[in-house]
Amino acid sequence: MAKIKIGVLTASDRASTGVYEDISGPAIIDTLNDYLQSVWEPVYKVIADDQAVVEAALIELADMHQCCLVVTTGGTGPAPRDLVPEATEKVCDKMLPGFGELMRQVSLQYVATAILSRQTAGIRNKTLIINLPGKPKSIRECLDAVFPAVPYCIELIEGPYLETDENFIKAFRPKN
Repeated sequence: MAKIKIGVLTASDRASTGVYEDISGPAIIDTLNDYLQSVWEPVYKVIADDQAVVEAALIELADMHQCCLVVTTGGTGPAPRDLVPEATEKVCDKMLPGFGELMRQVSLQYVATAILSRQTAGIRNKTLIINLPGKPKSIRECLDAVFPAVPYCIELIEGPYLETDENFIKAFRPKN
């Protein structure tokens, strides 16, 4: 059986040019390592915060690498170069606005500026794409909120079965 691939995409002009080290992408990988008992491998990329570059990277992770899940970080704010949600919408067949709604609701419990975040999620073919904020603490809070629905969503789009470690997160699957 093929190893499960999960894309981890950091959109940051400064991290992509080496001005500072990306800590957000590794925070996603650490969180997924906690959550998942299934054997998986990250396909990790750090790219410029440019819409065309983000679109190309999302397409590559979904279509070429066949990641069942792509988790992005960065580029979800109101600044002019924060265009990750636009790139996600452009490459997806279906949008799942409930992900962003829940993530903002959870983040607002910690910081008033969460209302400025434009996280979203969508589906490209058999890949679920989730946009997260850029701070590691916010990444964990947002993933804690939405990840229980992720394994079932991936099953619904004909992806692999993701087994979670219930000590960290319990996947919701409807009883048949």
